[in-house]
Amino acid sequence: MNIVGKGIPKIDGMGITMAKPVYTDDLVPTDALIIKILRSPYASAVIKNIEISKALKIENIECVLTYKDVGTTKFTLAGQSYPEASPYDRLILDKNIRYAGQEVAIIAGSNEDSIKKAMKLIKVQYEVFNPILNMEEAIDNETIVHKEHLHNNVDFGMQRHRNIVVDYDKSFGEDIEGIFKQCDIVVEDSYYTQAQAHAMMETYRAFSYIDQHNRLVVTTSTQIPFHVRRQLSQALEIPIRNVRVIKPRIGGGFGGKQNGCVEMFTALVTLKTKKASKIVYDRKETFSCSSSRHSMKLDVKIGADKKGKIKAIDIYGLSDSGAHGEHGSTTFNLAGEKTLPIYSRIEAARFRGQVVYTNKMPGGALRGFGATQGTFAVESTVNKLASQLNMDPTELRLLNIVKEGDISVAYNKPLRSATLDRCIEKGKKIINWDEKYPFVKVSDSIIRSVGMAVAMQGSGVAKLDCASVEIKLNDSGHYTLYTGSADMGTGSDTILAQIAAEELRTTMDNMVVHSGDTDISPYDTGSYASSTTYVTGMAVIKSAKDLKEKIIKEGARYLDLDTSDVLFDGKYLKDKNNENKFISLCEIANKSVVGYKSERLIGFGSYGSEDSPPPFVAGFAEVEIDIETGKTKVVNFVSVIDCGTVINRNLARIQAEGGIVQGIGMALYEDVIYDNKGRMITNTFMQYKIPSRKDIGNIIVDFEESYEPTGPFGAKSIGEVVINNPCPAIADAIYNGIGVRINTLPITPQKVLMGYKEKI
Repeated sequence: MNIVGKGIPKIDGMGITMAKPVYTDDLVPTDALIIKILRSPYASAVIKNIEISKALKIENIECVLTYKDVGTTKFTLAGQSYPEASPYDRLILDKNIRYAGQEVAIIAGSNEDSIKKAMKLIKVQYEVFNPILNMEEAIDNETIVHKEHLHNNVDFGMQRHRNIVVDYDKSFGEDIEGIFKQCDIVVEDSYYTQAQAHAMMETYRAFSYIDQHNRLVVTTSTQIPFHVRRQLSQALEIPIRNVRVIKPRIGGGFGGKQNGCVEMFTALVTLKTKKASKIVYDRKETFSCSSSRHSMKLDVKIGADKKGKIKAIDIYGLSDSGAHGEHGSTTFNLAGEKTLPIYSRIEAARFRGQVVYTNKMPGGALRGFGATQGTFAVESTVNKLASQLNMDPTELRLLNIVKEGDISVAYNKPLRSATLDRCIEKGKKIINWDEKYPFVKVSDSIIRSVGMAVAMQGSGVAKLDCASVEIKLNDSGHYTLYTGSADMGTGSDTILAQIAAEELRTTMDNMVVHSGDTDISPYDTGSYASSTTYVTGMAVIKSAKDLKEKIIKEGARYLDLDTSDVLFDGKYLKDKNNENKFISLCEIANKSVVGYKSERLIGFGSYGSEDSPPPFVAGFAEVEIDIETGKTKVVNFVSVIDCGTVINRNLARIQAEGGIVQGIGMALYEDVIYDNKGRMITNTFMQYKIPSRKDIGNIIVDFEESYEPTGPFGAKSIGEVVINNPCPAIADAIYNGIGVRINTLPITPQKVLMGYKEKI
């Protein structure tokens, strides 16, 4: 292959480096109204009265909107394909307050100082209630987060009056209780994973205006332009044909921008005033008025024989969905769905539990999407099993993990591509496992130790999400690729261009990518669920093949040949029996647009998969533990990844490094914390600690390619799987070093030190 597999630079890299105006706030009309939000200081309350008359008298104030000015149609902000697997439990503005920071009033004006002055003049009378701040106290609590009826497209066992969003119970294989009784060893433990913030550099923002056709146009930093269009239509009660959503360059998303966080407010103001308007969240709003990773409690029980063969896995979970149920069912489901199939030789498995409402900021999509939480719990329990068996955890996994051709008890279908065993073997060599396991004493106070874990994810949402792509041959002989997917810094536009260029036998400088405009781009469900390379990439393949067939057909017509006698090398179409008989692609391209008999050469392709082929990763952590302070420092982190064919090695490595850093942050530093009134404390980067370059040690990424026959040139996903195993690998390294198991994230120095002191 000439293009695929090469470390080609991102096609938009130079423009970003030179600070070209490509982000949402760069493009805002100069006369756009500014929007600010008045927010509730209470976590559970009802607005009894709201007085805005004095605020409206302030100069430069255009409008002040409250719950009295919005519709009563409920919707979900979850960026999911219709019918969304999330309850319709939101209004744009609501008199019922469910978390501190919820929107109470929208203030729009031409001057920011005037808006701030007006905000202080709005008087709100609340009736305040006791909030639910602990997910373990939510079920059957006297405080009911949603008292009114809610619509669900999918029945996941919601019991609204009990604060239950989802009640899940699924078993696989044989009778699990009977299998556990046959096991020689059974280990079990409980794990708590915290809420984690996205911490993207570009905060939430959008602007809108009414175009010359009286249509609403919203430009927004989003991963899901087509889903946002549907959300706006539902919430604003306007026809979807009257809404256009444009996605410019995104300054980071990580799943946070899989929710329609801000678009409602600017759209509402523009519809009310007929003027352009914009909203830009500050950092505190981005932290505390959007969404976070769902915190979870997971109880895991694993049974095995004395040789280490795992026979049964049982998971019981509880997930905190916060004030709304967005992504609650799907994230929770993946805590089991993306962990149980790794161990294909088990005879029985079960995954049960509830997702609950609380009076905190809603949970939502964040890289890993439930698999991160489930992997920490399951892999930590597997490491505990290895310890009790006195067995090397790498050997235990090699005995039990899924291999190519295996039929998993959870999926009940053969796995077409997997090199997880080779990932483990390569990772062991890179980190020098056999010499370092379990620990080495560096000094009287410093212990260096290693730990490991494996993980899997998926590639798109099977049997639901899809993508369409259009590729046009222009009159000069270059191509334009139209896609609705959203490049959020991942380099997906580059990846899709590489796939198209390979299939069309052209070069990257001959490809132009246009993405993320619901009026122009073909439909794409969006950039989430690790779908872009796999799902949209396959749509690119189909579109490029369709165009190539049309080009060859046109070449055959001009050369007066049968299509079977035409060779296409990317630049010329030739008679395979006469090398002197040819026509250039440029000439065909020009002929296709000139003259009344011309026919445009455009390829079309759509793709949705029956399956979601899993990528795999083996992760190895080497840490130094200071037993005098409890501080844990990551020295080396090695990830060896099976993502199928690596389309672009440089971009794949960068993707992996970013996910590993976020995983290290979740393991050791990051935590969304509330006070006893339900107000978020960690709402700035001063309080919410993400790892710096000095905190992440040496990250080493390598690949063990497989070939996934349903993916573009054999590719699977990579974006999410890499975040899933730093947490259990680091926790295992700490145990191997000092004999202390810490099952509550993040693993702070205090927890390490106290655990060590209790042990000695």
